[in-house]
Amino acid sequence: MQFERQIRRVQRDVLRMGALVENSCWLARLALCERDLDAARQIALQDKQIDRLYRQIETDCVNLMALQAPVTQDLRLLSALMQLIRDLERIGDYAEDIGEISVKLFPYPVPICIERVQMMMDRCRAMLAMGLAALSDLDAESGLDIKFKDDAVDSDYESLYSLLVKPSHSPGPVEPIVLLVLAIRHLERMADHATNIGKRVAYIVTGQR
Repeated sequence: MQFERQIRRVQRDVLRMGALVENSCWLARLALCERDLDAARQIALQDKQIDRLYRQIETDCVNLMALQAPVTQDLRLLSALMQLIRDLERIGDYAEDIGEISVKLFPYPVPICIERVQMMMDRCRAMLAMGLAALSDLDAESGLDIKFKDDAVDSDYESLYSLLVKPSHSPGPVEPIVLLVLAIRHLERMADHATNIGKRVAYIVTGQR
C-alpha cells in the first residue's frame, strides 16, 4: 500500500537525520576536546543539511496527516515523529553551538577539566545512539531506559559547574570559564532531548505518555 510505503520513507528519513545529528555530536567532541577547528567548521555545514531534512520530514508528516486521514496508530506515529525531529534538530543546534565555543576557546590553554567534559560528551552521545537504536527497532523498553542515563549527565553538570565557578587562587581570564560553563549547559540540554526521544519512541509503541 502506498501510504505504508510513504510512512516507511518518513521513518527512514528520520533515522537519516538522526545519523547526521549523531555525527555532529562526534564532530563537536573533536572540536572541543581535540581542538580540531576543521571539525567545528564541518558542523556548521552539516547543520544546514539537518535543517533541510527537518523541514522536509515535517512537511511530509503534515501532508500524510492531512491528505491520507490515517488510522489512530499511524496518526500517533506521525505526530510523535514530528516532535522527535524537533528534539533531534535541537541536539544538532547545541552541537553547532559547542563547535563555535571550541573556536573561541582555541587561543586559551587546554582546560584542566577537559577529560571530565569529554566523559560528559560521551555519555550524551551514547544516550542519543540509544534513542536512535530504540527508534530503529521500535523498542519501547530501551527508549524508556535512556532516562536512567540522564542522572549521570546531570551529576557531571553539577560537579563540573561547581569546579568551574569555584574561586581560584590564580586569577586568569574569565572568558574560557564562561564558555565552558555554557558548553556543559548545552550538553545537559542535549541529554534532556535524548531522553525525550526515548519517551517518544515508547509513546509510538505503547500509546502511553
